[in-house]
Amino acid sequence: MSSSTILFIIAAYFGLLLLIAWITGRGGASAADNDAFFLGNRRSPWYIVAIGMIGSSLSGVTFVSVPGWVRQIDMTYMQTVFGFFFGYVIIAHVLLPLYYRLQLTSIYTYLETRIGRRAYKTGASFFLLSKIIGAAARLYLVVLILQTYVFSTWQIPFGVTVILSILLVWLYTYKSGVKTIIWTDTLQALCLVGTLVVIIWQVKDRMGLDFDGLCRTVAESPHFRLFEWSDWSSKQHFVKQFLSGIFITIVMTGLDQDMMQKNLSCRSLRDAQKNMYSYGLAFTPINFLFLSLGILLITLAGQLGIALPDAGDDILPMFCTSGVLGQTIVVFFTIGIIAAAFSSADSALTALTTSFCVDILGIERDQAARARRIRMRVHILISALFAAIIMVFKAVNDRSVIDAIYVIASYTYGPLLGLFAFGLFTRLRPADSAVPYICLASPLICYALERLTLHYTGYRFGYEMLMINGALTFVGLWIASVRMLKNVREDAHTRVGA
Repeated sequence: MSSSTILFIIAAYFGLLLLIAWITGRGGASAADNDAFFLGNRRSPWYIVAIGMIGSSLSGVTFVSVPGWVRQIDMTYMQTVFGFFFGYVIIAHVLLPLYYRLQLTSIYTYLETRIGRRAYKTGASFFLLSKIIGAAARLYLVVLILQTYVFSTWQIPFGVTVILSILLVWLYTYKSGVKTIIWTDTLQALCLVGTLVVIIWQVKDRMGLDFDGLCRTVAESPHFRLFEWSDWSSKQHFVKQFLSGIFITIVMTGLDQDMMQKNLSCRSLRDAQKNMYSYGLAFTPINFLFLSLGILLITLAGQLGIALPDAGDDILPMFCTSGVLGQTIVVFFTIGIIAAAFSSADSALTALTTSFCVDILGIERDQAARARRIRMRVHILISALFAAIIMVFKAVNDRSVIDAIYVIASYTYGPLLGLFAFGLFTRLRPADSAVPYICLASPLICYALERLTLHYTGYRFGYEMLMINGALTFVGLWIASVRMLKNVREDAHTRVGA
């Protein structure tokens, strides 16, 4: 497959995205106002949102990493995926009714109403920190793959690839934001899933299997191990994985402005709930297919005597770019990688712009024209920050650092979990001035706990650290509430005595 052909395919793909952006952005100022950018004028069809959310969740990291996980942990990731669905049910019946009742643009404004202004700013700040690091890291890994397997042949510098990639995302999101990305994400989700199916089918043909043979190959593989029941110390134990899946979904979907912004663009609560159920149901078989692809690639490598790369993330790219599966797969792999990268990057960029404008700058109180100017400037600045962070990752050039960044980013969702749980399930009100310190202390205590536990017992925490982090935040808020209540009572007693 020639480089010019691949370049034409990429150009055609982005041309289609820009066409969608032009169609959704028509109508002058009325179609390009902040309500369209932030919430799509609350007119998004729920089924389109559901398909698009699949694309946002299946980032480039998922596309290349999940098949590679099979070699280390078999199919046990499905335990977490099963937990995801129950997390979506909780979101549909606990968080979405709250958000729709309050008619929120940013979900973190709930914290100001329930706890206080500092709690609101703290929650939004944790989201901004986590999202921009996580989204830039995801985009970095995919841009690195594109650079390695595609653009390096044209001697294009990595920095140019980064700038062009982010510029293209900015071009089709700057005008109408959510109103555009619910449609572009739908296209990209369909490209992602279509690419996955085509690659599996091509592997099946390369192995000389029919459909029944494909199913038997997966089911009879030693890697087809879905559950871990016996080893409690294992990070893959069912209880840890299943419960973690529930809480990961709650915090990384239900408490994430990026994911909730699309849900809030639906016409009604009922539509948003239908979207959440459909999305949750679809997510399970798609992840199963990614893991099944991993089994098939490992089996194919054994049949052909191909040495697998040390890094699991390199297994799928190696097969797709080496010609083993045919030159046509190079085209589909390129489209799949682009779709995986930008279906998460575009929504993250829009959500970060929304959160910074609404939560930090408070532009909803400004006049429409001034608010629109500020929003467009913030959109540009966050795009530039994306590029800068990706270049830092490239300078470090160590994927283990990226893994560490994901761990740090996941810690920032713990305080959000504690804040929202405290607001929803108690009637107490903590001292607002204490909230930032509590939310900062919780992840630090968790990190110290993890280091000490590993040093003295050898036990390594997995995803369950998220629950511990949230619980510590909850307890800290409860203590701050009890102390404030005690101070109020003492003041009242003093006034009565006087």
